[in-house]
Amino acid sequence: MALDVGDARIGVAISDPLGIIATPLTIISRQDVDVDVKAIVDIARKNDVGRIIVGLPFSMDGTLGTQAEKVREFTTHISRYTDIPLEYRDERLSTVVAKRMLQQTRKTNRDTRYDAAAAALILQGYLEDLLPLKEYQEDEDAETE
Repeated sequence: MALDVGDARIGVAISDPLGIIATPLTIISRQDVDVDVKAIVDIARKNDVGRIIVGLPFSMDGTLGTQAEKVREFTTHISRYTDIPLEYRDERLSTVVAKRMLQQTRKTNRDTRYDAAAAALILQGYLEDLLPLKEYQEDEDAETE
Protein backbone atom coordinates (compact mmCIF):
# COMPACT_ATOMS: atom_id res chain seq x y z
CA MET A 1 0.00 0.00 0.00
CA ALA A 2 1.22 3.53 -0.66
CA LEU A 3 0.27 6.90 0.80
CA ASP A 4 0.57 10.37 -0.67
CA VAL A 5 0.18 12.48 2.46
CA GLY A 6 -0.96 16.06 2.00
CA ASP A 7 -2.32 18.73 4.31
CA ALA A 8 -5.93 18.33 3.13
CA ARG A 9 -6.03 14.75 1.78
CA ILE A 10 -4.17 11.45 1.85
CA GLY A 11 -4.08 9.49 -1.38
CA VAL A 12 -4.12 5.73 -0.95
CA ALA A 13 -3.08 3.11 -3.51
CA ILE A 14 -2.75 -0.64 -3.29
CA SER A 15 -1.10 -3.32 -5.37
CA ASP A 16 -2.36 -6.65 -6.57
CA PRO A 17 -1.38 -9.66 -4.41
CA LEU A 18 1.61 -10.44 -6.63
CA GLY A 19 2.97 -6.92 -6.29
CA ILE A 20 2.94 -6.16 -10.01
CA ILE A 21 0.39 -3.39 -10.55
CA ALA A 22 -0.47 -0.43 -8.33
CA THR A 23 -4.00 0.95 -8.42
CA PRO A 24 -5.46 4.12 -6.89
CA LEU A 25 -7.79 3.06 -4.08
CA THR A 26 -9.25 6.10 -2.33
CA ILE A 27 -8.55 9.40 -0.68
CA ILE A 28 -8.87 10.20 2.98
CA SER A 29 -9.99 13.75 3.73
CA ARG A 30 -7.84 14.89 6.63
CA GLN A 31 -9.73 15.40 9.87
CA ASP A 32 -7.52 14.76 12.85
CA VAL A 33 -4.39 12.64 13.24
CA ASP A 34 -6.08 9.83 15.20
CA VAL A 35 -9.02 9.58 12.77
CA ASP A 36 -6.70 9.69 9.75
CA VAL A 37 -4.36 7.04 11.16
CA LYS A 38 -7.28 4.78 12.10
CA ALA A 39 -8.59 4.99 8.53
CA ILE A 40 -5.17 4.06 7.14
CA VAL A 41 -4.68 1.16 9.55
CA ASP A 42 -8.21 -0.12 8.81
CA ILE A 43 -7.54 -0.07 5.06
CA ALA A 44 -4.19 -1.82 5.58
CA ARG A 45 -5.71 -4.57 7.73
CA LYS A 46 -8.71 -5.04 5.45
CA ASN A 47 -6.37 -5.51 2.47
CA ASP A 48 -3.78 -7.64 4.31
CA VAL A 49 -1.03 -5.11 3.55
CA GLY A 50 2.54 -6.24 4.18
CA ARG A 51 4.27 -2.85 3.83
CA ILE A 52 3.22 0.79 3.68
CA ILE A 53 5.17 2.97 1.27
CA VAL A 54 4.95 6.66 2.13
CA GLY A 55 5.80 9.33 -0.41
CA LEU A 56 8.35 11.76 0.99
CA PRO A 57 8.31 15.12 -0.80
CA PHE A 58 11.96 16.01 -1.28
CA SER A 59 12.73 19.48 -2.62
CA MET A 60 14.08 19.60 -6.17
CA ASP A 61 17.58 20.07 -4.73
CA GLY A 62 17.25 16.82 -2.76
CA THR A 63 16.73 18.35 0.67
CA LEU A 64 13.84 17.72 3.03
CA GLY A 65 11.57 20.71 3.44
CA THR A 66 8.68 21.60 5.70
CA GLN A 67 6.19 19.29 4.00
CA ALA A 68 8.56 16.32 4.25
CA GLU A 69 8.91 16.95 7.97
CA LYS A 70 5.12 17.01 8.31
CA VAL A 71 4.93 13.65 6.51
CA ARG A 72 7.59 12.12 8.75
CA GLU A 73 5.79 13.40 11.84
CA PHE A 74 2.52 11.89 10.59
CA THR A 75 4.09 8.50 9.91
CA THR A 76 5.34 8.29 13.50
CA HIS A 77 1.67 8.21 14.49
CA ILE A 78 0.98 5.38 12.04
CA SER A 79 3.83 3.30 13.47
CA ARG A 80 2.29 3.64 16.94
CA TYR A 81 -0.93 1.95 15.76
CA THR A 82 0.46 -0.87 13.61
CA ASP A 83 3.51 -3.05 13.25
CA ILE A 84 3.27 -3.03 9.45
CA PRO A 85 6.68 -1.87 8.19
CA LEU A 86 6.78 1.69 6.83
CA GLU A 87 9.15 2.78 4.11
CA TYR A 88 9.71 6.20 2.55
CA ARG A 89 10.00 6.80 -1.17
CA ASP A 90 10.99 9.98 -2.99
CA GLU A 91 7.79 11.34 -4.49
CA ARG A 92 9.03 14.45 -6.24
CA LEU A 93 6.61 15.44 -8.99
CA SER A 94 4.28 12.45 -8.44
CA THR A 95 1.26 14.73 -7.94
CA VAL A 96 2.13 16.77 -11.05
CA VAL A 97 2.46 13.61 -13.15
CA ALA A 98 -0.75 12.17 -11.70
CA LYS A 99 -2.70 15.35 -12.52
CA ARG A 100 -1.43 15.29 -16.11
CA MET A 101 -2.27 11.60 -16.52
CA LEU A 102 -5.81 12.08 -15.23
CA GLN A 103 -6.32 15.13 -17.44
CA GLN A 104 -5.17 13.18 -20.48
CA THR A 105 -7.47 10.25 -19.73
CA ARG A 106 -10.25 12.60 -18.61
CA LYS A 107 -10.89 10.48 -15.52
CA THR A 108 -12.24 12.61 -12.71
CA ASN A 109 -13.51 10.06 -10.19
CA ARG A 110 -13.77 12.07 -6.98
CA ASP A 111 -13.03 8.98 -4.87
CA THR A 112 -9.54 8.61 -6.28
CA ARG A 113 -8.69 12.05 -7.68
CA TYR A 114 -5.06 12.88 -8.25
CA ASP A 115 -4.06 12.19 -4.63
CA ALA A 116 -4.69 8.46 -4.99
CA ALA A 117 -3.23 8.47 -8.50
CA ALA A 118 -0.05 10.02 -7.07
CA ALA A 119 0.02 7.28 -4.42
CA ALA A 120 -0.30 4.69 -7.21
CA LEU A 121 2.66 6.24 -9.04
CA ILE A 122 4.72 6.09 -5.85
CA LEU A 123 3.77 2.45 -5.31
CA GLN A 124 4.32 1.47 -8.95
CA GLY A 125 7.84 2.91 -8.83
CA TYR A 126 8.52 0.93 -5.68
CA LEU A 127 7.18 -2.29 -7.24
CA GLU A 128 9.23 -1.77 -10.40
CA ASP A 129 12.38 -1.28 -8.33
CA LEU A 130 11.67 -4.63 -6.65
CA LEU A 131 11.07 -6.47 -9.94
CA PRO A 132 14.74 -7.19 -10.76
CA LEU A 133 15.19 -8.51 -7.22
CA LYS A 134 12.14 -10.79 -7.56
CA GLU A 135 13.37 -12.08 -10.94
CA TYR A 136 16.82 -12.76 -9.47
CA GLN A 137 15.31 -14.65 -6.53
CA GLU A 138 13.14 -16.73 -8.90
CA ASP A 139 16.23 -17.58 -10.99
CA GLU A 140 18.12 -18.62 -7.84
CA ASP A 141 15.17 -20.76 -6.69
CA ALA A 142 14.96 -22.48 -10.09
CA GLU A 143 18.69 -23.31 -10.00
CA THR A 144 18.43 -24.92 -6.57
CA GLU A 145 15.47 -27.15 -7.48
